[in-house]
Amino acid sequence: MSKVFCRHQHIEETLKHLREAGQRGNECVVLWFGRETATGIEIEAVCRPAQIAGADIFRISPATMRDIIGILAQHGWMIAAQVHSHPREAFHSLADDKWAIVRHENALSLVVPYFAARTTAASFMQDQKTFKLTAGNLWRELAVSEISKWLHVS
Repeated sequence: MSKVFCRHQHIEETLKHLREAGQRGNECVVLWFGRETATGIEIEAVCRPAQIAGADIFRISPATMRDIIGILAQHGWMIAAQVHSHPREAFHSLADDKWAIVRHENALSLVVPYFAARTTAASFMQDQKTFKLTAGNLWRELAVSEISKWLHVS
C-alpha cells in the first residue's frame, strides 16, 4: 500500500462521527475511501457505515459490507484506512484485530482514544495510534517517527 494523503476536512468529519458515537458510550469505526494516484492514495470520502457498536467493540454486517463494495466499485475507490475510537487509551485490541475491515498487507488502522472527546484536528496526529498490518497478518504499532512514511495530513 502507498502513503495515504488525508485533508484536514476529512479529519474533522472523522472526529465528528467518533465523538457522536462516543457521547452514547460506543466505539465507532470510520472508513477512509481513496483513489490511487502517482504519489500515493488520496482520501476522497469519509464513510461511517451502519455498524453494531458498544463500549468496546464495533462490527459491520455482511449486508453493509456489500453496500460498501458497491460504492467503492461505482467510484473506483478503495478503503485506504480505517479509523476507530476507544473509550480510554489507544491500542489495537484482540477484537480490533478480529473485526478489522482492511486486511491487506500494509493496511492502516488508526485508533483514537477517549471516544475522540479530547482530540481536535490539530492534535489528531499526536493523539491517535497508527497500526500497520504485516505480511504475517499481525497489527504492528508504528513508532511516531514511522507514521509520516505512511500517512500525511494537510
